[in-house]
Amino acid sequence: MDTFFSAEVQAGFEAARKKALKQRHRLRVEAGGFSVRVVRFLDDGFTLDAETAPRLRGLVNLYDGSKHISECLVVATDEEDGEMHYEFKRATPVADQPPVDYYKAEPTPAGLLGRPN
Repeated sequence: MDTFFSAEVQAGFEAARKKALKQRHRLRVEAGGFSVRVVRFLDDGFTLDAETAPRLRGLVNLYDGSKHISECLVVATDEEDGEMHYEFKRATPVADQPPVDYYKAEPTPAGLLGRPN
């Protein structure tokens, strides 16, 4: 037996599905002074809601809540099921310290305590 829903009910189901996907992630993308919530995060990129997503191309920053995760070069590839897919050209994790240009040896203790007798 086949079940058919009216267009209004189908639109309600789609809106509820999109809302559930958005609430699952805390990830967001910032570029050019605006911030957009990530719908799905993939190995090779991420998806945004097609209605609110601009056609990004270039440098964007990826955040998990308020924590800056990575700086990415992205390109918009395709739109499918109301989601715009963006593919990484480069995704560089953000470090909390600047990179060093020399070898750092294992940390050595400042002093050794003697053995108790």
